[in-house]
Formats: sequence, C-alpha cells, structure tokens
Amino acid sequence: MQKISVIGGGAAGLAASVILARAGCGVTVLERGERLGRKLSASGNGQGNVTNIRLGAEHYFSDDLEKVGRILARCPSDRTIAFLESMGGIFLPDEEGRVYPAGRMASAVTDLFRRELERLGVRVVYNAFVTSLSYKNHFELTWNGGSMSADRVLLCAGGRASEHFGTDGAAYRLAGGFGHSVTPLSPALVRLRTDPARVKGLKGIRTDVRLAVLRGAERVYETRGDLLFVDGGVSGDAVFRASSYARAGDELCVDFLPDVGEDRIKAALAHGTGADKLLGVVPNGLGRYLYREKDILFALKDFRLPVTGDFGFANAQVTKGGIPLSETDENLQSTLRQGLFFAGEILNVDGECGGYNLQWAFASAAAAAEGMQ
Repeated sequence: MQKISVIGGGAAGLAASVILARAGCGVTVLERGERLGRKLSASGNGQGNVTNIRLGAEHYFSDDLEKVGRILARCPSDRTIAFLESMGGIFLPDEEGRVYPAGRMASAVTDLFRRELERLGVRVVYNAFVTSLSYKNHFELTWNGGSMSADRVLLCAGGRASEHFGTDGAAYRLAGGFGHSVTPLSPALVRLRTDPARVKGLKGIRTDVRLAVLRGAERVYETRGDLLFVDGGVSGDAVFRASSYARAGDELCVDFLPDVGEDRIKAALAHGTGADKLLGVVPNGLGRYLYREKDILFALKDFRLPVTGDFGFANAQVTKGGIPLSETDENLQSTLRQGLFFAGEILNVDGECGGYNLQWAFASAAAAAEGMQ
C-alpha cells in the first residue's frame, strides 16, 4: 500500500486525499492550521462557488495553457460536481454558470470533505507546519512536533494570497529544495487602488457596471459585473476579474448603465434639477457625486479611474505565478524528483473569478492522485 503524505488541507489536498483513500492508499494530511479547508469555507463570498460549467483554458493564466486545458479535460466541471455529490449534497449552476451547493454555504462543502475523510480513516495532523522535506530512498518530512516518511508526497499548501489562512508562500521553499523554480508572484482577484480623491465619499456603494481596462489607447480587457467602492479603491466581482489584467498606470473605464443608450439617459436627465436629475438612474450617493462632473452623460457611460496598484496578497483571493508547469509531467509530478507531486495554487496557474480557481484545485488534485496510485 502506497504511503502518501499530503501537505496542505485546502481544496486540492482534501480532494486528492479522498481520491487516494478511496483507491486504498494510506494517506496522511498535514495541515498547518487548526482546521481543514479554511479558505474553501470562505469561497464564493461564503456561498461556495466550487466550479463553473463554462469551463475552458481561456479562463486561466499559466506558462502552459495547453497543459491546463488537457488537465481540465480530464476533470471537467460535471466530473467535479459528480465527485462532490458522491460525498453528499446537491450542487447547482446559476445563470452565469457558477456552481454552488444548493444550501449556498461554503463551509458545508468543507464539512462534506471532513466527513468523508473520517469515514475513510484518513489521518489528519493539525498544526503541522512542515519545515523540512527531503528524499533518500523515501521522503522524510519534519514539522513542528513530528516527522514521518512517505513513498510519495503531494505538495498543495497554496501560494501567498490570503495570508490569514496560513498561505504565506512557505511551501515554495520546500519545492525549492528539489531545484524547483518559482515564477514572479503577484496578487490576483484583488481590490484595485486608485486616486483616493476620485472615490472619496463613495465607500459602500455597489452597482452593476461594464468595466474595461485601458492601457493607453488599447482596451486590454472588458467584463460585466458588480463594482463596489471602498476606501482608496474599488472591489466587486468585475474588479476581481479585471485585476488579472490591470496594472499601475492603466485606467478603469466604467459604464454605470451598460444596458441603457444615450437617448434614454438624456430623456431621464431632462427631469428635475441639480443632483435630482439622477434620481432613479444610479444609486443616490453615486448620483450626487456624478452630478459634480462636467459632463454627466460622459460620467455615466465612461467614468475613468486611474489604477495606482492593488491591495496586496493579504487581500487577494489567489496568487498569480508559482511553480512552472514546465517542471511537471502530465500528472503534475515533478520532473526533478520522482514521487513529488503538486496541485492547486502552488502551481503557476490562476483563473478568473467565478469558480475557476477551485475547479483548478479539484482538477489538478485528480491528475496528481491518478499519478500517485
């Protein structure tokens, strides 16, 4: 029986552990924190957006999108849904293809994994921050308070995003001990900073917009979704998607009325005086702000926000960059150390907002688990 150590009890580690244990492998999960799936339990704004039925490599960023596509093809969204439902629960897509548990509780997804691991007799070690990983005839792992040997190791301890969940980038060092490199890292799916004066007084206002990223005359990216004004910047799912493309020096172009033409707007603005012209057009606080703009119509359809940066890894949902896929085989086994596998965010793969990153966690875990058996 294969003796397998899974470093990291997040979505990828949980999925791989269930698959491996069902196949009869002896699995030990080493979780740095006091409980499993902390980041999974917060996914989808706490509702658990686990995958997206509109799946494809075009929704991802990586050094090898063709390999990403092949791995996703082996574990498409319907297989992910079937896998999750094999542990219980019901998972349903919304109108945008995002798949949630029917109860809309992300923590329940984690609970399904915990229950299944317990049923399968998987050993879980909590507060196990792995400080050493080496190989001589077999793998040797050491953590604060313990050690073990293993035939194979799955390293899936995340990247640097959301550090409060224990993902501070320490796992890259373990891979580096076997000669692995790490591409430049940056936050993704993160709030964007802008000129504070440009958003002063708008904090808390949320509205549906069409959002574009402009780089000079080039329209780099465009999306549709929520925009939320925050202190010193903007948030919301449209901003999270745009953050994968935007960089300091770009501009965000905001259309506050993406479904409304100019003639209809002009007709609405013909009523009332002052900021009252915008009553029923946009949220009142936003209307009072936009009324101060020189051209109200332009402000409604082409509001510009300069991008000055982002809110950093602590506020990011995922990490852009990581261990290159070129240093792995088709089952995400290291090409530098046989028996060492990777899955999830530690790899140089990140997806757009909408369940794509959890789908990568599950698909990469399935690929690695297949190779480890």
